[in-house]
Amino acid sequence: DAEEQDTTQLMESAEVEARQSRRVRSLDAFRGLSITIMVFVNYGGGSYYFFNHSPWNGLTVADLVFPWFVWIMGVSLVISTQSQLRNSVPRRKIVLRVIKRSIILVFLGLIINSEGGSNDLMTFRLPGVLQRFGLTYIIVGCTEAMLLPRQFPEVISPVLDLRCSVWQLLVALICLGLHTLVTFSLHVPDCPTGYLGPGGLDHNGAFSNCTGGAAMWVDRSVFGSEHIYQHPSSSRIYHGSAHDPEGLLGTLTCVFLCWLGAAAGKVLLVHKSWKARVTRWLVWAVLTGLVAGALCGFTKNTGVIPINKNLWSISFVMATGSMAFFLLSIMYILIDVNR
Repeated sequence: DAEEQDTTQLMESAEVEARQSRRVRSLDAFRGLSITIMVFVNYGGGSYYFFNHSPWNGLTVADLVFPWFVWIMGVSLVISTQSQLRNSVPRRKIVLRVIKRSIILVFLGLIINSEGGSNDLMTFRLPGVLQRFGLTYIIVGCTEAMLLPRQFPEVISPVLDLRCSVWQLLVALICLGLHTLVTFSLHVPDCPTGYLGPGGLDHNGAFSNCTGGAAMWVDRSVFGSEHIYQHPSSSRIYHGSAHDPEGLLGTLTCVFLCWLGAAAGKVLLVHKSWKARVTRWLVWAVLTGLVAGALCGFTKNTGVIPINKNLWSISFVMATGSMAFFLLSIMYILIDVNR
């Protein structure tokens, strides 16, 4: 009996040690940094302007927290899914777990929206941060649960992480395409097609009720004008109409950002050399950064698609994704490689 207990303890210790050795501590540090910034922003940010959300176009430190959490969720989601698949958990069971977690996130988001007595059902806000997390998670999580390989081939090709993600990438690109199509093709009454401005006083008040363009119209059509966020950050300057920064249309680009995180996670799963991992993350950082720059014209307001957190524009998710790839690379070298 004593020998059996010793053997059991040795096996448990070895399992814990193996699990700890596989854990990417830099990802935990990245998550911790995001939480620290979030807490600082939520408590006033020391009154520094860069800890306030950008009124419309542009990017501040405060605007990085939410997209970084989404990106990190993509990394963790892939690692968790692969672990379950490797342990022979049925794909159907993983999908059900994803659906359950997504429903819980949406439900918790609705509870938070009712905080402080904001529970009048006539004006109850339906979208929110956790609701977007839930919708993003169910799309990316179910896709990976159904398509991620149980085991990766022993012979590693330089692009194996991409070869095993063709269908997932297609889903992500369809979301981007649908977002672009709706944004620039949907006819919004009394607004120019493809309008991306803050409405209100913008353009001398010519489009006062057009805050967010197609994104606003989709949310009004689905939720109703009384059930979306009534005081967006742009209203302090432009005095535009109600617009929800966590609306439905931006969820499509949020899915793509989460998939970028999943791509970073697959690099961890497929490639064992730290140099191979960092090289691939930096390539992703450069590519997404260049796409963001090209779309916004490397300017704040004059590009085809400006960087805009309120709309979760394509350039916004590319820029924040690029920063996430770069930051994880630096943290990985400092923490996991050089300890």
